[in-house]
Amino acid sequence: MAPSKESDEVRVDVDGRTLTISNLHKVLYPDTGTTKGEVLNYYARVAPVLLPLLADRALTRIRWPNGTAQSQFFEKNLPAGAPGWLRSVTLTGTGSRTGEAVTYPVVEDLADLTYLANLASLELHVHQWKVGPDGTPLNPDRLVIDLDPGAPAGLHECARVALWVRERLEDLGLASAPVTSGSKGLHLYAALPGGGRQTAEEVRAQAQEIGQALASEHGDLVVWKMTKALRPGKVFLDWSQNTAAKTTITPYSLRGRAAPFVAAPRTWAEIEDGASGGGRLTHLGMDEVLARVDAEGDVFGDLLGG
Repeated sequence: MAPSKESDEVRVDVDGRTLTISNLHKVLYPDTGTTKGEVLNYYARVAPVLLPLLADRALTRIRWPNGTAQSQFFEKNLPAGAPGWLRSVTLTGTGSRTGEAVTYPVVEDLADLTYLANLASLELHVHQWKVGPDGTPLNPDRLVIDLDPGAPAGLHECARVALWVRERLEDLGLASAPVTSGSKGLHLYAALPGGGRQTAEEVRAQAQEIGQALASEHGDLVVWKMTKALRPGKVFLDWSQNTAAKTTITPYSLRGRAAPFVAAPRTWAEIEDGASGGGRLTHLGMDEVLARVDAEGDVFGDLLGG
């Protein structure tokens, strides 16, 4: 069915679910003129590699109803009027920094993803742990380290630090996958073996130890303390993202910037090239990411053994 000129709405069938999507021509990214329709197309096309990373994880969204030039808001709870078929899980304490009960959506298929993207949920953030079939929080199945550069440091410096982090993780027997965040820095993920034997606090402590060790060895470039005054020209190794209540942008998610950059999985060859100065490491846009997925498949899953 074609969208009406008055409402710009169209009813579509997605995986057997009927959805009404609207405002397809609304510009959400002003610098590039990228519309909501193009955002929905991106999420539909990237869904095969994105959905496995959202599965069984409570989802926090950042929404930009009027585009990224306007205000945004975090949304943890299930949206008002959400369809009954959208899975949800209510968590107290573990999934919330303040201890209140939060009812999160859990994305299981393309219909779920399309429904939330239609609400201008550009950024998708998840914890590093999953929920079980009964909604009980499990121990983390991933470790994440956020490399946050303080100006004038940038992705080149982050890439140098990423190689040191990779070595530390390899010493622990952990394979890792790099992701350019689409914002400033790099995220490094490692899959935790054994079905989540460690608690979130144990994983957080492990990541903190890596930060402390690298700051001791490379104090001219690495900072592990959260004091912002220490960060200019250095890379803050943020270990705290492993705290149970914290979330991180999921790989393949769009970012709410002036242009549609993506939290984009990268190869280690790209990071090595960026660290050496042999190539300029940059953030990737949604068209670049789609082309890479078409050509290479799920680089992130391949690196983590997914």
